[in-house]
Amino acid sequence: MSSITVFGNGNMGQAIAGVLTKGGASVDHIGSGDAGAAVTGDVVILAVPYPALDQIVQAYGAQLAGKIVVDITNPLNFETFDSLVVPEGSSATAELAAKLPNSRVLKAFNTTFAATLATGKVGQDVTTVLVAGDDAEAKATLIGLIENGGLRAKDAGSLKRAHELEALGFLQLTLAASEKIGWTGGFAVID
Repeated sequence: MSSITVFGNGNMGQAIAGVLTKGGASVDHIGSGDAGAAVTGDVVILAVPYPALDQIVQAYGAQLAGKIVVDITNPLNFETFDSLVVPEGSSATAELAAKLPNSRVLKAFNTTFAATLATGKVGQDVTTVLVAGDDAEAKATLIGLIENGGLRAKDAGSLKRAHELEALGFLQLTLAASEKIGWTGGFAVID
């Protein structure tokens, strides 16, 4: 059985935990009020807003060494909803990987909404989670966990692809925030 620690108890953290427990994984949560909690999972999901990443690195960086760390953030300017706040050509995940050189950092879940994870559907299609990163074994582990939970998962390429995944997540969020799509919708990947 895989052991997962999810930072965050919000909609995304709960939906991701639901998928992973459905697949047989053991999941524990660390919330914002759980200072000093131990990171017990071999896979750590950071289901938090982008600004919280630095706080997690400072408080838990040593505990994250050797673990698969999954960044789900979309680094949007939430005041204007008109841009990403990372440098052009970079990504929140690349920044995180630089701060956690002893962790196996991946990007995933940022192009899905909580509702599509919980229902397992985008429209009539099975929800697909895109996974990017430089560690092939870590990607295979996460993809297996997602697929065991009943969803589809695709290897989206190297960590450089996190830039495009964040742009896609940004587009999807702005469409939902402007009510052009629903929070139960999104992009589907069809083979």
